[in-house]
Amino acid sequence: MSDIIYFDYNASTPVSQEVLDRMIPYFLEEYGNPSNKSHRYGWAADEAVTIAREQLAELIQATPDDIIFTGGATEAVNMAIKGIAKSRGSKGKHVITCATEHSAVLESCKSLQFDGFEITALPVDENGLLSTDAVASALREDTVLVAIMWANNETGVIHPVADIAAVLEDHPALFLTDATQAVGKIPVNVEDVDLLACSAHKFYGPKGVGALFIRETHPSIRVAPLIHGGSQESGKRAGTVNVPGIVGLGAAAEIAKTRLFSDHERHTGLRDRFENALIKSIRDLKVNGIDVDRLPQTSNITFRGIDVGKMIVDIGRLAVSTGSACGTGKAKPSHVLAAHGISVEEAKRTIRFSFGRNTTENEVDEAIRLLVDYVNEHTVQPVMQN
Repeated sequence: MSDIIYFDYNASTPVSQEVLDRMIPYFLEEYGNPSNKSHRYGWAADEAVTIAREQLAELIQATPDDIIFTGGATEAVNMAIKGIAKSRGSKGKHVITCATEHSAVLESCKSLQFDGFEITALPVDENGLLSTDAVASALREDTVLVAIMWANNETGVIHPVADIAAVLEDHPALFLTDATQAVGKIPVNVEDVDLLACSAHKFYGPKGVGALFIRETHPSIRVAPLIHGGSQESGKRAGTVNVPGIVGLGAAAEIAKTRLFSDHERHTGLRDRFENALIKSIRDLKVNGIDVDRLPQTSNITFRGIDVGKMIVDIGRLAVSTGSACGTGKAKPSHVLAAHGISVEEAKRTIRFSFGRNTTENEVDEAIRLLVDYVNEHTVQPVMQN
């Protein structure tokens, strides 16, 4: 697989070697249960979890005690939305979200309708950006939760989280953000939100572990547990703690904090190199969300007139996504692109490219060559000559 160019880092990143090295002892040597504090194995495991909580807290500028470890961002999102609905349903049954949210948010919100909740899914503009005016207009007296993602997983478009928080400042509704694609890639500060979800495998940690930040200093925040059983995670998430995974999440967070700005600069350079070359060389091409603030590693491109599924199969060397990784296998076109106003036909001609720490300039240049050559051979109008 050495000739495969991996441009699907938004779907998942590889576990970094340093992260793996820190995890291994908790599989083989320090394998105690942190809930058992009667011997050194339990003490060691508990200390490791505490350190990981502190490491993630530093990355997102939170208080460690406000962080609950989960099995991933999807669980964290479900816990937040359903837990807030259950604990605050007597105060109102209205939830605001956005049409371009990840399916974990949209489906969790949809499930609340069976309990009498009304869901308002706000539209975005042609660039995928949510207007703060739309949030303000949608607020009602019975609104108990606003769930808006920090950055979109398909287009990389970054929402104005601080501005949305300002709109909610004088309203009792809580603010949840799915920051799965943002944490470890751009600066994230929980100062403006009440709840935040993230997942380790998006920033070079292991799969199957994530976290939910819950601002405990807010006097009225109580999230009803999604999973019942033991008293782990301060009674908010029952079940034996995944110590190796949590250690990996913490290590990945610590590394991401030290690399945040250098990675941001490098990934922006790779993305711009890639997009500028394609824009220059391919006549009928559109970069979605290009006019607004985006994640540095994400490029969502529509190749008009090209069957992109066939193109990727024919090229055979590009590991990319023709939709979010969580939606692959579905015949339904991307709901994110539809919200942009992009037609079903154009959505089917769209690819998400996402870059990472292991991406090289040579890989970017080779991908450009492969794509330009293919489009040149399969379009009625030839590509523009350099």
